[in-house]
Amino acid sequence: MNIQSPADSTAAAQPHSVALPVRGMTCAACSTRLEKVLGKVDGVTQASVSLAGERADVHYDPARAAVQDIAEAVAKAGFIVPTTTIEVGIEGMTCAACSTRLEKVLGKVPGVEAATVSLATESARVTVLEGVATQADVMAAVAKAGFRAVPRTDTRAAAEEAEAKREAENRREMLVLGASILLTLPLVGGMVAELAGGFMLPGWWQFALATPVQFLIGWRFYTGAWTSLKGGAGNMDVLVAMGTSAAWGLSTWRVLAGDAHAGLYFEASAVVITLVLLGKVLEARAKRGAASAIRALMKLRPETARVERGGDVTEIPADAVAHGDVVVVRPGERLPVDGEILSGRTSVDESLITGESMPVVKEPGDAVTGGAINGEGMIRVTATAVGTESTLARIIRLVENAQASKAPVQKLVDRISAVFVPVVVVIAIATFLGWWLIGGAPEAAFVAAVSVLVIACPCALGLATPTAIMVATGMAARKGVLIKDAEALERAHDVTAVIFDKTGTLTEGRPSLTDVAAAEGVAEADILRLSAGAQAGSEHPLARAVLEAAKTDGITPPAVSDFTGLAGRGLSAVVEGRAILLGSPRLMQEKGVDTSALAARAHALEEEGRTIMWLAELIEGQETPRLLGFLAAADTVKQSAKGAVEALKAAGVTPVMLTGDNARAARAVGQSLGIERVVAEVLPEDKAAEVARLKGEGHVVAMVGDGVNDAPALAAADVGIAMGTGTDVAMHTAGITLMRGDPGLLPEALGLSRRGYSKIRQNLFWAFAYNVVALPLAAAGMLSPVIAGAAMAFSSVSVVSNSLLLRRHK
Repeated sequence: MNIQSPADSTAAAQPHSVALPVRGMTCAACSTRLEKVLGKVDGVTQASVSLAGERADVHYDPARAAVQDIAEAVAKAGFIVPTTTIEVGIEGMTCAACSTRLEKVLGKVPGVEAATVSLATESARVTVLEGVATQADVMAAVAKAGFRAVPRTDTRAAAEEAEAKREAENRREMLVLGASILLTLPLVGGMVAELAGGFMLPGWWQFALATPVQFLIGWRFYTGAWTSLKGGAGNMDVLVAMGTSAAWGLSTWRVLAGDAHAGLYFEASAVVITLVLLGKVLEARAKRGAASAIRALMKLRPETARVERGGDVTEIPADAVAHGDVVVVRPGERLPVDGEILSGRTSVDESLITGESMPVVKEPGDAVTGGAINGEGMIRVTATAVGTESTLARIIRLVENAQASKAPVQKLVDRISAVFVPVVVVIAIATFLGWWLIGGAPEAAFVAAVSVLVIACPCALGLATPTAIMVATGMAARKGVLIKDAEALERAHDVTAVIFDKTGTLTEGRPSLTDVAAAEGVAEADILRLSAGAQAGSEHPLARAVLEAAKTDGITPPAVSDFTGLAGRGLSAVVEGRAILLGSPRLMQEKGVDTSALAARAHALEEEGRTIMWLAELIEGQETPRLLGFLAAADTVKQSAKGAVEALKAAGVTPVMLTGDNARAARAVGQSLGIERVVAEVLPEDKAAEVARLKGEGHVVAMVGDGVNDAPALAAADVGIAMGTGTDVAMHTAGITLMRGDPGLLPEALGLSRRGYSKIRQNLFWAFAYNVVALPLAAAGMLSPVIAGAAMAFSSVSVVSNSLLLRRHK
């Protein structure tokens, strides 16, 4: 019977407290309601919510409630508990079991929402409730689990320091490996000589050579095994330590007992440790190759910048450049910041950022990207984005996030890795007992059991998916394709239909005004002037076309009032005291405007692919608006669009064009590109419905768009693909971003996804097949510990090397 003491009862009842930041409260009623909601949470003993401080102070019983439960209650009440992401490097992981165990440990830290640990990138990304869990809490949990956490920064200096540290560690590992080889070679030579019927190395000599390898060079396996077992799980170190210790222990016993002629296994223990070390060195080198894309991007950031201050040009650290500073960039230098050219003309090489191989001509007013190489001209640039806001910093962050994320298929691997080591130990024990008790062969039982322990390798399972993702996302980034996460990479390989938005995606998105038609009794100049006035200040491509045409004709747009945007249709406004409507044929139909007088001319222009903007005036006392005329604009198709569509069709992918434009103009563009399925006159809110319709037909759908109005459709698609020349909203919603807004990159992105996913499947097949085949062979006594150790060491290397073959993708 378990009797609890009063002291224990007091300790158990001792409440915990937490202060949660809360966003979204607008008045005292909000805070009062939230207090009531929190008071009803099981385990909460007291809740006090401050509207002014935007926080909730909650006392709770940790046996009945967790911080996450309280945060969920806040969210269900309609408020927000903000979260933040903490990234740390992890040192000391040796296999997939380590990363799986560390994820579980971090997940139990109060305030941690989610934790992802990557063996390949040796890093952890932890999402925590702001103000509840800190980086110190995360690092403490990592240390308690037996690993070492290192804060990560995205500065170039920090990256170079980390790289120098890795190089030093690599040199040290090479020295240790060299010493291990020197001590092991005589043992291997002696074994070969003995098998040939020649000289046998004396037992004490073998002991003297093997012991330093076992306990000095191999001590890391003991510390790793102890840490892992102390944390409640087993890892690769446990298997290596058990197997080699058994071989060394039996051999030492026989030497001490003077029974060396019965057989010694010193060479087995030493060779296994040496081969495992060799495998780790090769694996680390291969992983550095997989992560080379990040290092290449890091090196694009200059250390210093020349800034105009007080009439002088001063050289300062690039990180110290402020928004609005004027930066001077000489020919051949890298741009330290994102900005807009203030003066000077040049050509800029953006190949390592956007994948564009040819330099791009830049003039005053043009945007430039930090990290790009300035060509032949000196330019002055006004900084518009610095530090973590810059394009390059965001690219690095996206690639790092993608490389650290886990594909859905990895969840199965993690579950297997968690139970892998205990299962292998059970198999080893069963093998030993089977050979000894049933076969009556203790010597064979020992060798087979050691071989089982040594050959099992959870490392290959842990590296199969992340290394392929690292190489694929890195390759994509170099070609100008940003993949947001592993899930997007995995889903994209299965795409069977691609929906393109027309304007800005398949076309340049910079239409120009081609025609102005006026109704009887109306001057064409009036049409242009009223239209320009109504659209003054608008950033819409068609509005810019009208304003450019007005500027060319010397027309100053008049003042506008009572402006109302009509989503997907056009606008209404009052210009020069006249209430006007400007928009699509749909708008004219809705308002009952008679467009028959100009319909034939408009129809002919639409057949040529022009977009028509009708203009009508609301006359007081008249039921229907009066037609004033129309404007026609043309948007040129992007050069690479036709090739992209052909490549998709060749790959068995169905292209679909979706646009709010009129049907005839859309059909003309579709025909010129070879797109048979064209859906026109679609309102922004209906684009997601079109995506759902295609999915209902059994397609795996990718949506390609560039505007705010494409965001819902991008989110609804299986894979959202944004054009890098579009809006931040579109890029944030999409899983993949084409950096230079080139549809020709789309087949490249889908091709990389297919190759990357193919590598994941190959790696997982070989990792599983290796263990399925190797373990029975070892248990059957068909593999010696030395052969088993070699196979285990090189299984991880083969998986990483297979992933690196992605670099050859064309």
